[in-house]
This record gives sequence, structure tokens and C-alpha cells, in this order.
Amino acid sequence: MSGYRKLSRTSSQRKALLRSQVTSFLYHGKIVTTEAKAKEVAKIAEGLIALAVKEKDNFETVTVTAKVARKDADGKRVKEVVDGKKVTLYDEVEKEIKKDLPSRLHARRQMAKVFYPVTEVPAAGKGRKKNTKKVDMPAKMFDEIAPKYANRNGGYTRIVKIAQRPGDGAMKVLLELV
Repeated sequence: MSGYRKLSRTSSQRKALLRSQVTSFLYHGKIVTTEAKAKEVAKIAEGLIALAVKEKDNFETVTVTAKVARKDADGKRVKEVVDGKKVTLYDEVEKEIKKDLPSRLHARRQMAKVFYPVTEVPAAGKGRKKNTKKVDMPAKMFDEIAPKYANRNGGYTRIVKIAQRPGDGAMKVLLELV
């Protein structure tokens, strides 16, 4: 008797499928899939959300000085000629950053093992390729998802049955965050 559903796949295919669905589920907040897959995804997602809730406030704020390139009105770097070479000018800026404590850093790395990289693409047609940006999923878990569920002890997901799939009759469900 196994502790998980095999989903008629090899272990590598199953792990890739579940990682993909968990990433998509936590990025979008809901997905439509089969009942068996939804139960497996919910199990993994619940653990990740519980981890994020536990470690959400486990950081310290540190002030650091950083060198930032000086930019002109067009957003291009300002350059100066020194000894016949063009050199970029830098300004020193004070920044406040969040420094993870060891347990939160470990939690972040555990989440990074599960999540695939997510790239956010703007909806507008113009500049779609240029204006894409990478989403830091562990940061999203700590900053957006965990605060919603801080006062809740488990039960972060909901499975709603929709209909049977026409091709094979498998039950389609909506898996969503509560």
C-alpha cells in the first residue's frame, strides 16, 4: 500500500507533473484538473502554505549601502570619460532589505525545490517579450499567501467537483485556495 497516488506515470513524470501543478495553483490561486491529481496537489500545497505561515515573520530588516548606476532622463546609464575609457558613474544609496533568519531561509529553499520558475507576461500585445519579469514564488508565499492564512490551522484548499470529462469520464474538479 503506497502513501500516494501513482497517477499512471513513472516517478519522474509524476513529480514533474505535481511540481508544475503546485506552482500553477499557488501562482493563480486555482486550477481545473482531475480529482486524483487535485488531491495530490492539495496535499503538497497545504504543506507549503503551512511552512510559509510558520515562517512568515521570521526575518530581520537590515540597512545596507549599495552602489546604483546613475541614470539620465531616458533611463540610460550616465558615462564619463576617464583616461580615454568610458566609465559608468555610480551613486551610493541606503537600502533596507529583509534578511531571512536560518529557519526561514531553510523554508525558502524547501519551497524552491518544489516550484518551477514563473515568468509574468503582460496582457497587452505591445512589448510582451521585453516587459516580462520573473516571479519569486517563495517571496509571494511569505508576503501574499501566508498573511491570509495566519489565523487558520490547516484547510487552506478546497476541491469543488465540476463535471465528468467527455473523453474518458474522469471527474474534473476546481482546486482553489479558500
